[in-house]
Amino acid sequence: MKPEGHLFSHMPRLSKSRYLGGLQCDKRLYLETHAPNLATPPDEATRAILDMGTEIGVLARSRFPGGVLVEAGYRQTQLALEQTSSLLADPTVPSIFEAAVLACGVLVRVDILERVSGDSAAGSTWRLIEVKSSSRKKDLHLQDIALQTYVLQQAGIGLAGSALMHVNTQYALDSAGVDLAQLFTLHDVTEEIAPRLIELPEQLEGMRGILERPEAPIVEPGAHCHAPHECPFWAHCTKDKPARWIFHLPGQTRTIQGLREQGIETIDAIPQGTKLSRVQELVRANEEWCGAKLPHALRQVRYPVHHLDFETIMPAVPRFHGTRPYQVIPVQWSNHIEYENGNILHQDYLAFGTSDPREELLARLLESLGTEGTICVYSQYERSVLGALADEFPERRADIRAVQKRLWDLFEVIQAHYYHPAFGGSYSIKSVLPAVVPSLSYTDLEIQGGAVAAREYFRMAFEVSDWVEQARIADALRAYCARDTLAMLELRRSLLQKAEGRCT
Repeated sequence: MKPEGHLFSHMPRLSKSRYLGGLQCDKRLYLETHAPNLATPPDEATRAILDMGTEIGVLARSRFPGGVLVEAGYRQTQLALEQTSSLLADPTVPSIFEAAVLACGVLVRVDILERVSGDSAAGSTWRLIEVKSSSRKKDLHLQDIALQTYVLQQAGIGLAGSALMHVNTQYALDSAGVDLAQLFTLHDVTEEIAPRLIELPEQLEGMRGILERPEAPIVEPGAHCHAPHECPFWAHCTKDKPARWIFHLPGQTRTIQGLREQGIETIDAIPQGTKLSRVQELVRANEEWCGAKLPHALRQVRYPVHHLDFETIMPAVPRFHGTRPYQVIPVQWSNHIEYENGNILHQDYLAFGTSDPREELLARLLESLGTEGTICVYSQYERSVLGALADEFPERRADIRAVQKRLWDLFEVIQAHYYHPAFGGSYSIKSVLPAVVPSLSYTDLEIQGGAVAAREYFRMAFEVSDWVEQARIADALRAYCARDTLAMLELRRSLLQKAEGRCT
């Protein structure tokens, strides 16, 4: 590799993550470089997604037998560069994983660098391969690969091409086990990134100019903060905004942007007569609203009232015969049953072991739901999971279709007939519950979200061998799923009391 020139030695170093952040926002680039402590740490759900990406990256290496990992960590830059240089020069190394390359003030770590030809550092040509856990090619992936390609070219590494490897969701697991050749799809993107390579020098020069400033550039928070990814500096950049800041208005970005262009900075300043959606009108009014038809909607249920919630996993690498990457697999359900006399019965199911749980889960569920009573859900997710089970087990399709006809969506009822200022424009059950039933929330639970529940189930079923730890995770999973169905039951009861007291 060419030595790093003195021209960039005094500048803060760019990286893939900083570059991609800079494409999203100049201020994000500056803060990630000079004040990373101001970022909000990733939450449990985000960490679960990152863990999935790491798993896919490691598995992809198996497609390249004999490949060697650069073991130096991301904070051991000099050691990583030295190890990479040594591997590039070793003709016995067919592929390098996590190769570290520095050129033009930009450091990249390449997922897979495959030797295409040659037997020396100077005479070899390589193929750059970026691995993504997503199921399709995205524009951001091409930007990522273009930067890596540019840095390798500037470092004097001969490239025969650049490629993207991602998960193939059409692949189905068979009895022979995971077929890595089918699990991954490999796209040559050499031609697609060519226009981006032309733009890169100017982009990098602009980013270096931003990093040389004495303080962060002024960038007003807006829609760009959430696309293509959530910016970790959102909380920092909006900490001084008023509680009723215009960007807290739910709905389409163009509506909010149009209001801001008129100089409107708070929801309360929106002029009367402005065209708003019904939800936006409710948020602007900032008052509890109980629709006249709420009592009628709530009285449509028939006892015994079941309250159903599924928890599912979507493994990137299929675990069960016939399943595909990211296919939704139900592994748990909870059912709180309310009888007409007020009595409540709770039943649940949680799969154990590494075998496909769906047949047993379905049998136990149909037994719990019986043939009588309304089945209360919150969103259409349960309907879709049941539909997939009907396709998988056609012999039970009639029973499942009968269950689907009994579904009653509490989410739709609340969205159509009730609003509370504490919702903040959101009708998610975690926003609605504390507003309507203050005594009940998720804050006392170890698991408080679906993404974390899926990750913990996966750990319990496939990674943890200690039975004590498995039992602890199982208890936490049962508590979380049960809270979802208890929340629906208590929401129904509380809303009916409100409706009968205020709407009739």
